[in-house]
Amino acid sequence: MAERDSISKHRDANMTTRVLVRDIMNSTVVSCHPDDAVNEIAKKMRDERIGSIVIMKNENPVGVVTDWDIVMSTVVQDVKPSMMKGSDIMKQLHTIEGEESVTEAARQLRQKNIKRLGVVYKGRLVGIISASDVIAVTPELVDVVSEKASLIRGEIGRPIGNVSGYCDECGEWSDLLQYVQGIFTCEECRGEAATV
Repeated sequence: MAERDSISKHRDANMTTRVLVRDIMNSTVVSCHPDDAVNEIAKKMRDERIGSIVIMKNENPVGVVTDWDIVMSTVVQDVKPSMMKGSDIMKQLHTIEGEESVTEAARQLRQKNIKRLGVVYKGRLVGIISASDVIAVTPELVDVVSEKASLIRGEIGRPIGNVSGYCDECGEWSDLLQYVQGIFTCEECRGEAATV
């Protein structure tokens, strides 16, 4: 029952499909030290083909430097990047739990007017989720939710089976979801696991 309450907590009021932050985050965290020169941070960003670097000290994240921070703090100010350190231009790294919904991540990105959130699990930074990550899943999520809504309303003339998405019981992906008593469940949660 406690697991069911936890699942319900993450469910948005208008949709039964949920995508978690951990499902779409970038799990590779690229980092630099606070004393690294800004030009070295920029080179690492170029080499890794990323738009931000997490600033770590003693295995702990202390901030983030983005490509925008570099432009605003060096180029616009006409300051040589090699004369500045990461700690001079880093900003606070806002974080979110990996079990939160993508909707909550989008809400926090918008409210804080930022483009990236650190993803934490058991108090440890395990990834980064960006606004572009959220946008990348939006069209597919809208398609899945639209199909499910049409099935529920009876607008699609096929049985409410064979729907793809995340099971509302266990949170796992299934291509065989069925809509039963107001939730979508996979074959295993319905007790229909194939026996061999």
